[in-house]
Amino acid sequence: MDKKKLILLIGALVVAAVTALLARNMFAGASAPQVEAKKVEVMGQEVLVASRALPVGTIITPDAFSFQPWPEELVEEAYFLKEGTDVESLNGTVVRNAITAGQPLTKGAIVSPGDRGFLAAALGPGMRAVTIPVSSLTGVAGFVFPGDRVDLMLTQSIKGDGPELKVSETVIRNLRVLATDNRVTQTKNEEGQTVPQTAKLVTLEATPKLAEKIAVAQTLGTLSLSLRSLADSATELEEAIASGEITLPKTDDPVAEAAILKSLAARPSSRKSTYSTGGEVSRFEARTPPPLAKEETPEGPKVRVARGDNVSEVKFGDK
Repeated sequence: MDKKKLILLIGALVVAAVTALLARNMFAGASAPQVEAKKVEVMGQEVLVASRALPVGTIITPDAFSFQPWPEELVEEAYFLKEGTDVESLNGTVVRNAITAGQPLTKGAIVSPGDRGFLAAALGPGMRAVTIPVSSLTGVAGFVFPGDRVDLMLTQSIKGDGPELKVSETVIRNLRVLATDNRVTQTKNEEGQTVPQTAKLVTLEATPKLAEKIAVAQTLGTLSLSLRSLADSATELEEAIASGEITLPKTDDPVAEAAILKSLAARPSSRKSTYSTGGEVSRFEARTPPPLAKEETPEGPKVRVARGDNVSEVKFGDK
């Protein structure tokens, strides 16, 4: 390589290095662009809308509603506006008219505890309200609250010829608790924690036939409540469908199918009845019902007949 080409090559390298150094200093000194956050102005007022579908009889909870902006010209007087609405006062109210998801709640669509027709609104279609007496022992020590689901157990003694049989039987499953005493909402302390309270009366939701059974069960023995897990209803429904006890109607609408399944899971039932006897608890108790005592037929009037020296008694009506 000649001397002239070498000098040109070194000069090109020097120029490239200086250019790179200047570019680096220029980008390092440049400040990043500042993005100013703009406040989003809410058009109209914020009204209370349903976060999910609320069928008739739904007990309102905090997760059932939220505030959303609503066009000013579409705001009605019956809506709950964010300004002036006490959200806590809506907890425990019951849906009187069905509300779809995203629809504003209206003052006429819900009914508050103590208002006329509150309990009737809390009942599902075709259901009845029936009240039973409980104590701290039979009422799960006050840990049963409105909205919970319970099983109803009957404990009784069966008498006959021999030792009596002590038996406890789960007569009805999946009953919804409507109220405890005259309370339809949960009592909370200042920290927002639910406070258990022992009740003397519990009002349950049942079908007309099950309401009759509950009324009879109260005369047979002692009724006790058994608190159910939240997952039990879905599990029992799956077992009933698999065994063929329940046949689902044919539909291609997944929303309609989900609504049907939810309705069936919430339905109380007396089909799957179980029992335990005293003999299963203690070897000194009976396992089977004692034989019924034979009723003695009352004797009718007797006639004394004398034939010579022989005197005999003849029952009235005998030949």
